[in-house]
Amino acid sequence: MGGESVAGDESPSNGSRNEVFAQVLQSRMSRRALLQGSLAGLALAYTDSLVPAQAKDRASPRFVALKPSIEDKLLVPDGYTHNIVIRWGDPVMPDVPEFDLEAQASGTQALQFGYNCDFIAFMPLPGSLETSSRGLLVVNHEFTNAELMFPAWDGRRESKTRAMVDIELAAHGMTVMEVERETTGRWHAVRTSPYNRRFTGETPLRLSGPAAGHRWLRTADDPTGTLVRGTLSNCAGGITPWGTVLSAEENFQAYFGGSPAGIKDAQVKAMYRRYGVGADRYGWSRYHARFDVRKEPHESLRFGWVVELDPYEARSLPLKRTALGRMRHEAATVVLSRRGYAVVYTGDDERFEYIYKFVSARRYNPANRAANLSLLDTGTLYVARFRADGSGEWLPLVFGQGPLVPANGFTSQACVLINTRHAADLLGATKMDSPEDIETHPQTGKVYAVMTHNTRRTPEQVDPANPRPHNRHGHIIEIIEEAGEHTATRFRWDIFIACGDPNNPHDRAYYQGHRDVSWFSCPDNLVFDDRGRMWVTTDGQPSTMQKNDALYVVETEGPHRGKARMFLSGLPGAELSGPEPTPDNRTFFVAIQHPGLGSNCANPSSRFPDYRVGIPPRPSIVAVYRQDGGKVGD
Repeated sequence: MGGESVAGDESPSNGSRNEVFAQVLQSRMSRRALLQGSLAGLALAYTDSLVPAQAKDRASPRFVALKPSIEDKLLVPDGYTHNIVIRWGDPVMPDVPEFDLEAQASGTQALQFGYNCDFIAFMPLPGSLETSSRGLLVVNHEFTNAELMFPAWDGRRESKTRAMVDIELAAHGMTVMEVERETTGRWHAVRTSPYNRRFTGETPLRLSGPAAGHRWLRTADDPTGTLVRGTLSNCAGGITPWGTVLSAEENFQAYFGGSPAGIKDAQVKAMYRRYGVGADRYGWSRYHARFDVRKEPHESLRFGWVVELDPYEARSLPLKRTALGRMRHEAATVVLSRRGYAVVYTGDDERFEYIYKFVSARRYNPANRAANLSLLDTGTLYVARFRADGSGEWLPLVFGQGPLVPANGFTSQACVLINTRHAADLLGATKMDSPEDIETHPQTGKVYAVMTHNTRRTPEQVDPANPRPHNRHGHIIEIIEEAGEHTATRFRWDIFIACGDPNNPHDRAYYQGHRDVSWFSCPDNLVFDDRGRMWVTTDGQPSTMQKNDALYVVETEGPHRGKARMFLSGLPGAELSGPEPTPDNRTFFVAIQHPGLGSNCANPSSRFPDYRVGIPPRPSIVAVYRQDGGKVGD
């Protein structure tokens, strides 16, 4: 989620009047001793049938856990090494200039690796999932840090030049880059690959699904409401079973300036307030009228969607899938239900926002890839309600059902999807502590949802799914869909991990009863390896632990369930994102996002990865692997 997490935590409450379960929680906590600092009582009684035999007998990862660090050095366990695969400014195409800090230009940046890499997808070539030595990396570029990009900038938004703004636009978006593993285990980018592409804040994308063409999505430049310039604030994402990549647009609200006071459409004006549009963090509206809400009131409504990209088709146009709703999407994780429907889990990454899932109307057809390419245009979007007894339900966001009717401002399904937050408010969904990544366990089918933090939740606002006031450290929720079916409308839930120091009673942390752990704070991204172990990256430990953010391995089943061990320690100011294993689990790709955050070009807190005076830190993708070629973590 990048450096946006702290800023997002300071924005105002979502203003909905949903039940916060304060009275219910009091009775539950008194029964199960939550106030005494133990979350163990929240555990559900899982049956052995949900745990594969191999998971029960599996040993813990065989590496010596690292200790928290503040070093300006990427640390890996003994027996491991890493190399830089690609970094900000490296050419993506042949015949493109190498990075030159003093000669940056938007046209060049549009063909070079973008800034602040976040989500990583490894897509094997030529398409076999058993191929792990050659593939495509699809990488999101979430946002830019002008203070670390431009040596001459004085830090004032109003002093940004048009050239700087255009370079920032070009540094956003996504990169598709072929990579190859050498016999030594090192990885390198293949610049001559025909698959290589860059998508920026100016690249044309199409809107598809129920909201495409709606009047709220029409602008002076696009009277059809179907063609958008660019994708912005791309955070996490997902990989579909049909070989495409989903990219989640998150903090789009920060790019727009100007007061919405003069907007005539009351519903559009209300959406600006509900989504926090108008922060104008980047100052782009001075040079681009589409980012000024006074001049183009509908442009911001064309962002906050999930983008689908086909990396194997170099001429394909990415699509913004409106059926998945409009919000500050953190992730878009796809899983097939037992009956073959595509299910997409996603979170709205702001404090007091919601968890969603989408269920396709049609089934996946393994024999017809072309038919699968439109699966995400029709289906039902749901929002989660967590109940105090450990049960939960998925509430359908469907026009004409319940409160989603004209009397409440909804005249079509398009209105519901463009104004998703308000629709979820009316349904009474549970307000969460900044929902981030949501992933499914490859063996058990359990769903894990990350709540990064919420320091503004008061004691009166706690609820069973968000049980700690002033939640600095965050937590991870475990969900079991009814009958193990991802299309179910009911589920059971528990708190898997409450982050923080389990030996500090004030934190009220919980790691399934384990205390001898590498405790962590502010979980962000998750991924599972082929052994079913959870890998967790963090975003916020410099504030809560005064240590660098890191990557942890957590057991999810067996006697070591909940035990965390630090595998990789990051750099000053840097968030670790991704991560992404190859199918053979012999390489883990990790994104080093915003190294040096909080400093500037003149005096950076990190010199990664060049470690040269005069060169600022550069966001990078690294490959981590064992020196003996074995599986990572084993």
